[in-house]
Amino acid sequence: MKPEIVVAPRLYEPVLAALDARFGVHRLWEAQESLTFLAPLAERIRGFASFTGYRVGAELIAALPKLEIIATMSVGTDHIDLAAARARGIRVTNAPDVLTDCVADTGMALVLATARRLVVADRYVRSGAWVIGGFPLAAKVGGATMGIVGLGRIGKAVAKRAAGFDMRIVYHGRTRQSGVAYPFFDDLKAMARETDYLVLTCPGGAATRHLINAAVIDALGPEGVLINIARGSVVDEKALVRALATKRLGGAGLDVYADEPRVPAPLLAMENVVLLPHLASATHATRAAMGQLMVDNLAAHFAGEPPLTPVA
Repeated sequence: MKPEIVVAPRLYEPVLAALDARFGVHRLWEAQESLTFLAPLAERIRGFASFTGYRVGAELIAALPKLEIIATMSVGTDHIDLAAARARGIRVTNAPDVLTDCVADTGMALVLATARRLVVADRYVRSGAWVIGGFPLAAKVGGATMGIVGLGRIGKAVAKRAAGFDMRIVYHGRTRQSGVAYPFFDDLKAMARETDYLVLTCPGGAATRHLINAAVIDALGPEGVLINIARGSVVDEKALVRALATKRLGGAGLDVYADEPRVPAPLLAMENVVLLPHLASATHATRAAMGQLMVDNLAAHFAGEPPLTPVA
């Protein structure tokens, strides 16, 4: 008998096909009410395949008494109640490394799009306005300072790309990293004051909730730009909207939001903001690799082997 697992939310179709080939799959996203759907399956479900966008909370974990492993195809695990999983001895795995390049590419693309106002310029041409007059001048990226919050795998990959554009790179994190030549700031506000583009690549979760608050945003200032490819929870979104509306912040490039897929209405009307629908890792190659790592983690567990990328 194939091990039985629950899948939510709906995943990339090739990943679903791979899960179907190895496991007995129950599609939770098709259910009208999750706990009602799970009740008759509770004694059979041994695994949960997840992704950002679906909360695997304590109540859901409690409803699955035979659950052994929660595998997510994301690098972040803030959508999983890790404390509830640990309390039950449930393994949790994620999918690091395989999405690094695409997320870093998106971060650099947002820097370029905000600096050169590329989205606004595209609309300018399409509207016919170019016939009437030239497009306003924009900002130069080369020589500007990028401050990276969270210099992990993705942060280092963003820094590598930024260096190719001759940007100065500084970083903030919990501790100074050995072997890293970029200047380190233990004071985030102090770094923001010296930064033109503040790029967020840190994990989400309680430890970083509203790390970027009104004080940090004010330190970044009216010429500064905030780039978020981390998690929406890292930013005090209300403070961000206020700062943009009052021109205390120069601009923002956002791929993530506090209440996805709902985006604050004021942001939709702002021309100094570039908005993406949480697509940093959304390429066919990367989603396939993320999904395969999740499948491999599940397969290793059910074969009695250690998971490839354990979190808890």
